[in-house]
Amino acid sequence: NYRHLKKWARKNDIECYRVYDADIPQYAVAIDLYADWVHVQEYRAPKSVDQNRAFQRINDVLDVVADVLETTPEKVVLKVRQKQSGASQYQKQDDVKRRISVHEGGLEFLVNLHDYLDTGLFLDHRDTRSLVRKLAQGKSFLNLFAYTGSVSVYAAAGGASSTTTVDMSNTYLNWAKHNMMANGFIDERYEYIRDDCMKWIAEAIDQGSRYDLIFVDPPTFSNSKSMDTTLDIIRDHVALLGGCLALLEDDGRIIFSTNAKGFRMSDEMSEMCHLKEITVQTTTEDFRRKPLHRSWMLVKQQELL
Repeated sequence: NYRHLKKWARKNDIECYRVYDADIPQYAVAIDLYADWVHVQEYRAPKSVDQNRAFQRINDVLDVVADVLETTPEKVVLKVRQKQSGASQYQKQDDVKRRISVHEGGLEFLVNLHDYLDTGLFLDHRDTRSLVRKLAQGKSFLNLFAYTGSVSVYAAAGGASSTTTVDMSNTYLNWAKHNMMANGFIDERYEYIRDDCMKWIAEAIDQGSRYDLIFVDPPTFSNSKSMDTTLDIIRDHVALLGGCLALLEDDGRIIFSTNAKGFRMSDEMSEMCHLKEITVQTTTEDFRRKPLHRSWMLVKQQELL
């Protein structure tokens, strides 16, 4: 995998990408490269698997991965990935506070490979970010459930007239600011709002706010203490996307993405707007075999699809 992907990555100026994702079932790990660092996520073995054998297998992986990926054992980080619910996907795993700087698409991003299960940069959304950059010129851009703001950075790099970055977490909003500042986006056109996105959408509609381009990538499920209610994207996507449509200019576009397994877009949505699934367009070479997300474009004017 690495031999093939290394050439592709070099040709496309990519230094962060997935090289392996449980291709051999007995070695159930995902392996990502972040420049010269390696991020290994072990999928928790079911109870039916002998624990000593599972332990031996992960040690086999760690024995070879640095050598194969041309780095040192000190730059290999191991985490255990298990089924997450609510905000637990963002809970601390460690407290190293070591961030490293990586590059993608000519832009700089801070990632933390140690402290959280997710690193601060969703690698499967590389082409989604590029699409936003292509569409952003002269547009007012809204990034909901923005996490560390990488999509806002791409929108700003694409010439967005303004970016509004909304997330419930102070940690991630500050991270988003650092990512924006690292790329020179530091004036008042770039706004950061800490709020529950569903609540904020309702208030923004009341205030008559409008946006040309909206990116919305919500968690599958969230029951954070900062929220008045839970969010279940399979149950709530019509309300969420209906709110986004109320904030959208008539000639605007929404890009919606979800990682929810078994997600089905409600028939109600095609009565509210024109939409097209664009998952093939937003799935990158290193995730072709095992796509992590599905994505759609929603518009009020069909010719914009």
